[in-house]
Amino acid sequence: MFDAVLLAVLLINIAAVFAFWSDKRRAIAGERRISEATLLKLALLGGSPGALVARQVFRHKTRKEPFSTRLLLIVAVQAGVGIGLLVL
Repeated sequence: MFDAVLLAVLLINIAAVFAFWSDKRRAIAGERRISEATLLKLALLGGSPGALVARQVFRHKTRKEPFSTRLLLIVAVQAGVGIGLLVL
């Protein structure tokens, strides 16, 4: 069970990194973009570490508001839940 959860989290983080990279590439090329809602959904599903890393590595959506605030709120809630689960 733990292995399946770990694999799922790894895959969603890879998907988040790929989505940020792809959106950055599309932005540079002037092509149709990946919606912010989709990027935030990937973070909400557990891809927030990948999203945070991708933002810095690709320098993408680092100053975009309210996207940045929403992403950081997702990270804060997930961190709180994670800490809560460790304490219980």
